[in-house]
Amino acid sequence: MNASVKLPSESVDMTVRPMQPGDAARWDAFVQDCPEATFFHRAGWAEVIKRAFGHRTHFLLAEVNGEIHGVLPLAEINSRLFGHSLSALPFCVYGGPAASSPEAKHALDQAAQRLAIELGVEHLEYRNLQPFHTDWPGKDLYVTFRKEIDPEVEHNLNAIPRKQRAMVRKGIKAGLVSEIDTDTQRFFHAYSSSVHRLGTPVFSRKYFRILKEVFDEDCEILTITVEGRVISSVMNFYFRDEVLPYYGGGTAEARNLAGNDFMYWEVMRRACEKGCRMFDYGRSKLGTGSYDFKKNWGFEPQPLYYEYQLVRGQSVPDHNPLNPKYRLFIKAWQRMPLALANVIGPHIVKNLG
Repeated sequence: MNASVKLPSESVDMTVRPMQPGDAARWDAFVQDCPEATFFHRAGWAEVIKRAFGHRTHFLLAEVNGEIHGVLPLAEINSRLFGHSLSALPFCVYGGPAASSPEAKHALDQAAQRLAIELGVEHLEYRNLQPFHTDWPGKDLYVTFRKEIDPEVEHNLNAIPRKQRAMVRKGIKAGLVSEIDTDTQRFFHAYSSSVHRLGTPVFSRKYFRILKEVFDEDCEILTITVEGRVISSVMNFYFRDEVLPYYGGGTAEARNLAGNDFMYWEVMRRACEKGCRMFDYGRSKLGTGSYDFKKNWGFEPQPLYYEYQLVRGQSVPDHNPLNPKYRLFIKAWQRMPLALANVIGPHIVKNLG
């Protein structure tokens, strides 16, 4: 796809075209400097999604005279079970066009809409921090939690509400320690155990290995142990001055030892010492335990604007565990042996996005 758009205030053409391998460094440099862009706009996601899940990606960039003015990372999922979609971006919290001008954003949006029609998808989805297409159907299911980190470690601890701070101190008194892992082995054990108890299909080990490989030092694994036993573990992303604990979980011991409470405090403490200024707790569904847990830390929910252009579809997709039709599936999944769930799960979750 290559398309030219004449800028109303300039005498030059803006071109929208697919990202090529040689564009990755310039793409990421633009993302680093663009206020609208997030970690999930980085070029590396194209490689991650293709290698881990086998989905087609359509990463579009808008440029004028060879200078990037905007980016839009898109991926296509075509599943018999869950439908045919084009989204910015599956497996990510945020997405949508990120641009330095309204003209570039409009050009990328128009290109994405044309692409959605050409591909014959059921819907085009943007996952935005701010509203963009208020005329499109939306989904009010998700919120995000973001809060500034104080430069002083103790100020951050004291800012945690009293009851939650007591849980952090409980983990400290239990002798929990945090360690940085260079591989995903211990992380996957804690994560897969946790999501299995929730009745949720697990991502593959391969996916996490690829994330670590592609994003390198900006993808960090923090593991909590006691007397050498793994209690909990979390995969964190770093972007500009932000830390984003993204995938995490704990073993059966975590609850009694306040393992997850201590773990997220350690993420915040270490991020503070690195000079990070924003803690992004990520998205949660309204009315869930995850939502309540993050509120208990003193974080205020911020709405996420998930917007859908219905192309061939008739309604907004509703593939989430809160959908009543998935209750029997969740109960059955919880009873499944963990080893079997870890084999079957990746084949399901790769098509959910």
